[in-house]
Amino acid sequence: MNELKGAGVALVTPFDADGAIDFEALGNLIEYQITEGMDYLVSLGTTGETATLTSEERKHVWKYTADKVAGRVPLVAGIGGNNTAEIVKQIKEFDVAGYCAILSVSPYYNKPTQEGIYQHYKAIAQASSLPVILYNVPGRTGSNIAAATTVRLAREFNNIVAIKEASGNFAQMSEIMRDKPEDFLLISGDDPATLPMMALGAVGIISVVGNAFPAKVAELARLCAEGRYAEARTIHAQLLYITDLCFVEGNPCGVKYILQQKGFGKDCVRLPLVPVGEQTQQKIDNELRKI
Repeated sequence: MNELKGAGVALVTPFDADGAIDFEALGNLIEYQITEGMDYLVSLGTTGETATLTSEERKHVWKYTADKVAGRVPLVAGIGGNNTAEIVKQIKEFDVAGYCAILSVSPYYNKPTQEGIYQHYKAIAQASSLPVILYNVPGRTGSNIAAATTVRLAREFNNIVAIKEASGNFAQMSEIMRDKPEDFLLISGDDPATLPMMALGAVGIISVVGNAFPAKVAELARLCAEGRYAEARTIHAQLLYITDLCFVEGNPCGVKYILQQKGFGKDCVRLPLVPVGEQTQQKIDNELRKI
């Protein structure tokens, strides 16, 4: 799965002032990502506010994105949730044209055991005609995919090819790197962790801040892949504070404000999220001037 190496971006879903999907802004954002050197795109991950979209809206976004990308870069679809049967149904009905893999978040809110997580992903792997990327983000889901569960899934299902790791637990990541099959990929799911994770053996990042700074995130991943960590540290340090500001009032509220400043749609989000407040806007503006 060389298509999943390097810098990927979890695309935002732009909305207009009435809350409708702004497909023109989405198209411009896709062009920006490709032109600025992103290696692959993720459509409707968490950053895409997927939980607030209807099933018909999701289908339209996936279709529009695949048509707009037109095979120029690899494309991943986010299909995940806490109702295993419903996710299996969505995967079976998904139009795979233009997509190379599915990113599926670990079940949230239910707090399943490790066996429950294993059985959930087993059902997904058996239903999917595309390779599957596990997504571990305990800060959002309320539960953690243990290293042993990740490795078990990687060894037992050939189409489970990678994990997007956003646990921040480097001991756990080290266990995955030690025990995983050789071709199973560890991917950073947290922008500030990209450099140290790639030093550990991760192959890249699925980024949030890359929506606003695709060239910088792509260059950071390339430098790390080439072992040029001294140069990578400069970009890493440059993006640290702006990344914090992107999340301080919820994701993707901060990065949508930056995108508005750059001319890529409005900073509109759907409830229960709200746009960032004036103080955060001022901090972002100050940091943008520095960058």
